[in-house]
Amino acid sequence: MTPMNGACDVAGSAQRAALIEPFLAEIREYFCAHGDLTLVAKYAKYFTEGYDAYGVAGVEYDAERKRWLDSHRDDLGLDGFLDLGDLLWQSGKYEEGFLAIYFAGSFKKQFQPGTLDRLATWFTRGIGNWAHTDTLCGNLLAEFLTRGIAPLDAFAPWLQSPLKYQRRAVPVTMLALLKTPCDVPPLLDFLRPLMLDQEKVVQQGVGWFLREAWKRTPEPVEAFLLEWKDVSPRLIFQYATEKMTADHKQCFRRAR
Repeated sequence: MTPMNGACDVAGSAQRAALIEPFLAEIREYFCAHGDLTLVAKYAKYFTEGYDAYGVAGVEYDAERKRWLDSHRDDLGLDGFLDLGDLLWQSGKYEEGFLAIYFAGSFKKQFQPGTLDRLATWFTRGIGNWAHTDTLCGNLLAEFLTRGIAPLDAFAPWLQSPLKYQRRAVPVTMLALLKTPCDVPPLLDFLRPLMLDQEKVVQQGVGWFLREAWKRTPEPVEAFLLEWKDVSPRLIFQYATEKMTADHKQCFRRAR
């Protein structure tokens, strides 16, 4: 990078920061003014680890967030909306996390390998529930695999992450590969580090992937399940065998 380019980058970053501060204030003012505690109470039961939300939803809000995007698409761009996303995640508010995903998803065509590393930082900044994780996977992370922006190996460090939702994100993101002409056995091998994971949300994600992979290519998945049936957490098998007949499930019971 030349000194001139570096100076331009710093100037651009400073300009985006100056725009983001009032924009973020506008967003939060809207959320505070339109929150509905009855909605918060309605959905809190789905989040055992806590649900910090404003209670904002509906057609009016959908129109408002589109207006926000359209008004700042050109002056912030992908980098600016990712910077805004950093701040949205830090609040811990449910709607703000989803808004960060929504904004970033509007720039999918601009994703590059480095964008994956940038999105990965959101796990340390505030992703802390299954809904945010799975939406991030399906709407953003899957793009890197299905479009070949980044290889599956780019997710290998995530398998060892101390953050359980980042580990869950690996099998959930890989679901998108099952809709492409991929070979299933290498995908099973890639998930081996998670087959002994002790976190429930990770086990659910792994089992979900195995169930969908089994529906597509049963033989290698069944061989894989037989290999792990006596040592892996049973929740993985509960999800993985969900679509099997009762008799078929018996093949994957743990040996006594």
